[in-house]
Amino acid sequence: MLAEKELYPLKGIVTVLNTPFTALDTIDPIALKNNVLQAVEAGVAGILVPAMAAEVYKLSQTERLRMLSLVLETVGDKVPVIGGAGEQDLSKSKELLKAYLDIGCKNTLFQIPFANDSQFRNHFMELAALDPEMIMLQDWDATGYGLSDELIVDLFEKVAAFKCLKIETVPAGPKYSRILKLTQGKLNLSGGWAVTQMMEGLQRGIHAFMPTGMHFIYTTIYRLFEEGRMVEAEALFEKIVPVLAFSNQHLDISIHFFKRLLYRQGIYNTPKVRRPIMPFDALHQKLADRHIDRILQLENELKEERSNGI
Repeated sequence: MLAEKELYPLKGIVTVLNTPFTALDTIDPIALKNNVLQAVEAGVAGILVPAMAAEVYKLSQTERLRMLSLVLETVGDKVPVIGGAGEQDLSKSKELLKAYLDIGCKNTLFQIPFANDSQFRNHFMELAALDPEMIMLQDWDATGYGLSDELIVDLFEKVAAFKCLKIETVPAGPKYSRILKLTQGKLNLSGGWAVTQMMEGLQRGIHAFMPTGMHFIYTTIYRLFEEGRMVEAEALFEKIVPVLAFSNQHLDISIHFFKRLLYRQGIYNTPKVRRPIMPFDALHQKLADRHIDRILQLENELKEERSNGI
């Protein structure tokens, strides 16, 4: 079975979009389009929407479809768009996935709640039976190892459309290596929340990273790594480590921070988040703005270097 598999060609930075809200708490389509265009111009390899960074469980199905439709329309065939089909309930998951397929979304992320292997496998197989062209499975566990290697490999061998795995476990590194070995390098692997281990992940052989924001910085790091310029890639990555240490305290802090960054970049019209969400107090805002000042300066330097062919 593995001999028939070919590695899905998703290599690089796949950006995970934040949801832009207007002052009236509705989705801002112009801001969303701005973010997508900026990401594509920076050289991302794909776009994931809506997922955890999008405050996905606070969005209605209508809002999710509106976001995904706009992104698909804006991107065209430039890069793959992956529709995040996360729902706790199986019937709602199927309804959402059918709606995604109906609007022409070929690539989907399955975010499935885990009770036990049997329940998870059943949920996965029922969604896979709806026949998306590409399935990316999210292996999310903020406190542990996540899905068993055996379950992942079994699903990979049985379902042809299961081509990509997004690993977000603690720690992520050893699991990257194990899954690559067990699938003979044919399961496309992405790193997500473990972005602080980006350089380790790339050296372990993962194919893509799925961070939020800082499109230009992340794509430059990846390009330098791919060109064999490891020292330069690591040096650039080290410049954003303080930003990651701040923003990765909690998912809610990350959402607050990157929306504030997008607002300061002029991409979003407001930094508004949807409640309920963890507070982002005055000191958070002060510290965030210091980090954002550095990001804006770094981006300008990198853009100037790229325009000069460096």
